[in-house]
Amino acid sequence: MAKRTAKKKQSDAQQIARKVLDFIVPDAEPAKAKKPARKRDAADVERAESEGMAQPQGTPAEKNPAAVALGRLGGLKGGKARAEKLSAKKRSEIAKKAATARWKKPDYAE
Repeated sequence: MAKRTAKKKQSDAQQIARKVLDFIVPDAEPAKAKKPARKRDAADVERAESEGMAQPQGTPAEKNPAAVALGRLGGLKGGKARAEKLSAKKRSEIAKKAATARWKKPDYAE
């Protein structure tokens, strides 16, 4: 039997041009400019405060203990309370939707 040769995949015109350019001038890759790191000094902070754009500096502001307690209380109840409120049919629909989303195959359009 005759031996089959593998067909070479034809390159895109841009890929060919890039290979030619790399062959002619190996260091043709343009250097990316880096943004200079900007220091925040006292003048910037004062200007921002005067314009009403003050950024928190140093220690964080104290939290309201009552708000923290309420948030924690709601967070502790959240899922259980919602599950008790839902009907079995609705819970089943939510679970099916979640499973479908989890096992859905990604669409690779090529």
